[in-house]
Amino acid sequence: MTSVYVSGASGFIAQRIIKQLLEKKYKVVGSVRSTEKGDGLVKNFGPDFQYEIVGDIAAKGAFDESLKKHPEVTIFLHTASPFTFTSDDVENDLLIPAQKGTVNALEGIEKYAPQIKKVVITSSYVAIWDITKEFSDPSHLVNEESWNPVTPTEAKSNALMAYCASKTYAERAAWDFVKKNNPNFTLSTVNPSYVFGPQAFEVKDTLNLSSELVQNFLKLKSTDPLPELSGAFVDVRDVAAAHLVAFEKDEAANQRLVLVAHQFIAQEIADIIHKKFPDKSKNVPIGTPGQTAPVDSWSKKDFSKTEKLLGFEYIGLDQSVVDAIDQIFSK
Repeated sequence: MTSVYVSGASGFIAQRIIKQLLEKKYKVVGSVRSTEKGDGLVKNFGPDFQYEIVGDIAAKGAFDESLKKHPEVTIFLHTASPFTFTSDDVENDLLIPAQKGTVNALEGIEKYAPQIKKVVITSSYVAIWDITKEFSDPSHLVNEESWNPVTPTEAKSNALMAYCASKTYAERAAWDFVKKNNPNFTLSTVNPSYVFGPQAFEVKDTLNLSSELVQNFLKLKSTDPLPELSGAFVDVRDVAAAHLVAFEKDEAANQRLVLVAHQFIAQEIADIIHKKFPDKSKNVPIGTPGQTAPVDSWSKKDFSKTEKLLGFEYIGLDQSVVDAIDQIFSK
C-alpha cells in the first residue's frame, strides 16, 4: 500500500486531499503543529492516518525527523503555508515562512527520503496573475507559463500583496531548487484560485478564509452593499482531486496545474443563496440580480493544458456554494 506524506494536514484543502487519498486506499502521514490537531484528525480519518508534529515549518530542518521516521513514504504533498490577509508583520508572518517551509521540505526529502519520487506543492492562482491587469486588461493572457511580477517592495506594501508574493516566491524557490539540484523526485504544483465548498468534516466556529468569504454573505444585513468580491473560483473537492492527478499521472510531472472553474462576482453568490435558500436569505442583500462577471474586460485565460491533464469536469459555483451553506446550516 502506497504511503503519502501531507504537510499542513489540518488545513481546509489538506483534509479534503487526505479524505480522497484514504478513499483510494493510500496510507497517509500528515504533519500538524500540535498533538491536539493530530488527535482530532486521527479521530476523523481512522487507522490509515498517522501524524507527526512539525511546529514551525520555517525552522531549519523542520521536516527532517518526520521524514527519517517514515521510509515507507514515496509521495510528498506540501500544502503547509501561512495564509492571512491581516498581518502587521508580513515578512515574518508570510514571506519568510512560505519560502523557508517549501525549501525545508525539499531539502529534507533530498537528504533523508531518497525513496520519495513525486512531490506536489499547493501553490496558488495568485502566483500566476498580474493584479494590475487581472480585472482591466483583456489583451493580457494568463496560462500555465505565467508568473506574478510582484516585487519585494510591493510585497511589503500590505498583507494581500504579501500573500500573493509569498505564494509566488515559494513556488519559484521550489522550481529553482529542482533546476539547481536535479533531485530524485519530480515536482508538480497545483495553483487553485479562490477555493470554496464544504469542509471535509463538520463546520467549526472558525472557517478557513476562503470559506468565510461565502459564510459572510449570511452575516450581512439586507441594507448592506454586497462584498467587493470577484475573481476566479474552484471547488475544494476538485482541488483535492487535482493533487492526486498531479502524482498519479506521469504526464503531470514537472507541470503546473492551474485551477479555474468559473469567474464570478459577489452578485452571483448572492443570487445562488436567494434562489436555493429563500427562507434563510432574507438578510442577504439583493443587489442587482442576474449580474455576472464582466469577463470580457478581465484578463484572458487559457488553462486547456491543465483541463486536459485533469480529465474531469469541474464542480460549478452553484453546487459549491449550496453544499458549503447546507453544511453551515446543518451544524
